Amino acid sequence: MKKLFLVFSILTASITVMGQQPIPVKPRILISTDIGGTDPDDNQSMAHFLMYSEMFETEGLVSSPSYGHGSKQNLLDMIDLYEKDLPKLKKYIKGFPSPDALRAICKQGRQGAAPFKGYTTATEGSDWIIKCARKKSTRPLWILVWGGLDDLAQALHDAPDIQNKIRVYWIGGPNKKWSTNSYVYIVENFPNLWFIEANASYRGFITNDKQPGKFNKDYYDECIRGAGYLGKDYIKYYDGKVKMGDTPSLLYMMDGDPNNPQKESWGGSFEKFTHSPRVIFNRSTTLKDTVPVYAIIEFRIKGPEMNIPADSTCFTMTTDGQDWDGFYLGNGEYAVRYAPKSTAVLTYKITSDIPGFPEQTGEFVVNNTWPGKIDADDYKLGDYWYTDRNDANLFEGKWQGSKTVSKWRKDVLQDWAKRWELLK
Repeated sequence: MKKLFLVFSILTASITVMGQQPIPVKPRILISTDIGGTDPDDNQSMAHFLMYSEMFETEGLVSSPSYGHGSKQNLLDMIDLYEKDLPKLKKYIKGFPSPDALRAICKQGRQGAAPFKGYTTATEGSDWIIKCARKKSTRPLWILVWGGLDDLAQALHDAPDIQNKIRVYWIGGPNKKWSTNSYVYIVENFPNLWFIEANASYRGFITNDKQPGKFNKDYYDECIRGAGYLGKDYIKYYDGKVKMGDTPSLLYMMDGDPNNPQKESWGGSFEKFTHSPRVIFNRSTTLKDTVPVYAIIEFRIKGPEMNIPADSTCFTMTTDGQDWDGFYLGNGEYAVRYAPKSTAVLTYKITSDIPGFPEQTGEFVVNNTWPGKIDADDYKLGDYWYTDRNDANLFEGKWQGSKTVSKWRKDVLQDWAKRWELLK
């Protein structure tokens, strides 16, 4: 009886602190994730989602790894853990979806980045995005993108009519470099899409993860250890340190007013911007060349004419320790895109096995200005594109807008700790 009273008290406290302004109606959401691919923090964010899944009308869980070897199976593995913990959770909280219902909406998306044109052929995941978006509803479908944009771009290409039925919150930054081509396809063809491009604000949830304290690096030992199957699994990712860089997209749907990105929310506060930076180089670069962080950098090369299909992968650009595919555009024109994830001085090398191909090396400087001054080559955006606030007071180090998320981090983790307690 005492145990029941204690848990009831914990749950009541959880409800009373649940956000500044809990969302009055369950939002329709679809999560596109590269879980199992580039970064294990997606597993952490998926555990968080599952433990709060009663708050959403979840319509899709799509595996979309632009890079790495993630697959739908990684989603199913997390749902298996949730199924084992569910009996304890639903003793005290109503409305959790059944594990089978969640399994039914897991879909496999594109594995690997899209080619230069930004799309290829439909996937199970992109088709599911279209199906969900076309459902009759007075509410939009919120697509929370934790990785690349490839399946979203494919869905928009195959069904342009869905653009007015969806809203997107994208964790960009490093994910932008994995999906430059699909990003370009979207901004060029759907500039009026309702879109939050969070390139740095999400960093507010990573801040202090190495500092001592219950709600910093000691969170696992203080709050998670011994808490069910999801808790036992959590230690596998970053040794239990809380990273969860994708979680702000989910928090945005739990608190405040999602229809107004300019208001404060657990998932950040954003501002409108009218242009997405692009810099085109038709030559080798030097340290005199400076580009904005997160911008699309496009290298154009004139080479031998080839009897191969346009959009064929045929050369490589190596920079920042990674290789990026370059494409043949036809008529002796070649191109490769890159998006720097942070300030840096970068060197690069472009190579190919094609006889007569003009290989090159160069370097350039990435500054911390986003989106910066308008340039003629930039992509023009519509009225509903939002990004990290550029107020210098909201930076944490070099991370723009990070404080709009970090200010709520303790509240979020404190509330989550109460749910972990239910699993002990």
